[in-house]
Amino acid sequence: MNLHTWWLFLATVFVVCAIPGPNMLLIMSHGAQYGLRRTGATMGGCLSALVLMLAVSAAGLGVFLQAWPTMFNVLRFVGAGYLVYLGIKAWSAPVESNEHADAGTEALTARPTRSAATLFRNGFLVASSNPKAILFAAALLPQFIDASRPTLPQFGVLVATFAVCEVSWYLVYASFGTRIGATLKSQRVARVFNRVTGGVFVGFGAMMALMRQ
Repeated sequence: MNLHTWWLFLATVFVVCAIPGPNMLLIMSHGAQYGLRRTGATMGGCLSALVLMLAVSAAGLGVFLQAWPTMFNVLRFVGAGYLVYLGIKAWSAPVESNEHADAGTEALTARPTRSAATLFRNGFLVASSNPKAILFAAALLPQFIDASRPTLPQFGVLVATFAVCEVSWYLVYASFGTRIGATLKSQRVARVFNRVTGGVFVGFGAMMALMRQ
């Protein structure tokens, strides 16, 4: 792989990673709820799933899913169902007033602390909920690999480049989430945030269920 090809891949992946999706929505939501430091576990889960999917696509599973639509559809509906579940859970999340708040002021009660393992698992499951990412990677990566050179080192460079771009955008979305987190002191604002987040997750799930290979 020459330098020109790498720059082209970097530009492509940087734009693709910036597009809002379930991963970015989850990270922004967790940034608002748990802060930037704790959201690092969510980022780790999302990134681990995506890197695993890149490896799987390189191993040829993307071709397998394309040749066997039934398996693709099973994975697609399972992923869509999980996103809808997250949406319903976010929509119905309770918002209670804080008894220590000043009189006449509504405040959001602190949410139960979630362990880093739980946040990591949430990130991993959301990122791995879309099997189309495997097909996308299977179609994208070969375009930037020089068949006349060893494949594994090139694959390593592409994955590392993807990971840096992805984490960079994770930090942007999580930081934005921490900024809007301060506005969630109001019960009304927190309730709207929960319902908007829940509705978007349900929308992502519906789109995934309706999409075709």
